[in-house]
Amino acid sequence: MTDLLTSTVRSAELPMVPVRRKRRRSCPLATVILLAGALYCLLPVVWVLVASTKSGSELFSTFTFAPGTSLLHNVGDLTAYRGGLFWRWMLNTVLYAGGGAALSVVVSAMAGFALAKYSFPGKSALFNVLLAGILVPGVILAIPQYLLLAHVGLTNTYWSVLLPSIISPYGIYLARIYAAAAVPDEVVEAARADGAGAARLFVDVVLPMMRPGLVTIFLFQFVAIWNNFLLPYIMLGNDKLFPLTVGLNGLLNQGASQPALYTLVITGSLLSIVPLTALFLSLQRYWQTDLAAGAVKA
Repeated sequence: MTDLLTSTVRSAELPMVPVRRKRRRSCPLATVILLAGALYCLLPVVWVLVASTKSGSELFSTFTFAPGTSLLHNVGDLTAYRGGLFWRWMLNTVLYAGGGAALSVVVSAMAGFALAKYSFPGKSALFNVLLAGILVPGVILAIPQYLLLAHVGLTNTYWSVLLPSIISPYGIYLARIYAAAAVPDEVVEAARADGAGAARLFVDVVLPMMRPGLVTIFLFQFVAIWNNFLLPYIMLGNDKLFPLTVGLNGLLNQGASQPALYTLVITGSLLSIVPLTALFLSLQRYWQTDLAAGAVKA
């Protein structure tokens, strides 16, 4: 026993040797690939930004990435085109994307929570149908949706673009996965024991816990509707109901006979990026908060 204590004391008196952690060396090839991918993604945006500063004569006569001085003039011409029709397209797009994404989030949250926490007949079959719906491209559904809405007289209206955007199989799938992981069964049972009904349970307990996941669903659906072209192109015939994608496409087609419209198309494309960028920058704090909370819990 004495020898054991002596050896323990001597080992405690020995100087501590610092443990050196090996630094992971960065792979040059991976860095080059990432830089090439970033350049590939950012190059079109840079081109649009530079081209929107050029006048119609400078657009085809100067170096591609040489900036001009006509950005404000181009914005003024775009605003004056047919009495500000471009800004009508912008408002329509905000309505389609914002309203459709918000309604889609509500439906996805309710359906995802029900699939994750409730048991009912046909649940597995319904979820399998949902997975199959994710694999079906939206292009295939555009014509059947047009025929159905034409049958009830809703084509060429705002509803013809909003209604098909409400149901998102991918959004429901994400909500189901997130609800299963982020909403503990114990919390649901405790809320029910306290007398919370289904509506109060969903609004006061489930929605706050699912907020980061619902923000992700909102962004995905917002961007998908914002960039959607085929559905509004088929559904709408009145140019005052057009979103930006269809409206700018019409301007681009007219540019073949009126080259001056090309500058309007490029300037409009630049302005159409601004709301998406602002939305991502304003909502990214929800992801940061969720990541920090997860780190604290871990």
